[in-house]
Amino acid sequence: MWIAQYMLQSLFYKWVLSWGGAAWLEGWKAMFLFDWITSCWTAELIRLYALILWVIATLVFIIGVFVPDLRF
Repeated sequence: MWIAQYMLQSLFYKWVLSWGGAAWLEGWKAMFLFDWITSCWTAELIRLYALILWVIATLVFIIGVFVPDLRF
């Protein structure tokens, strides 16, 4: 279940970064998937935010692979 959650999260971040998801989310729609402050951001800022979140999620995933007690 934990691996499936990471895979779905990665698929979402890939969509935002590479497949036009940031342009679609630009405006009020970003507020529902990320945070309230992202509603006034451009597509490039949404892509940067998604990239940062993806890197953090990947680090947490890698740590969880080696230390199972730290999994959420």
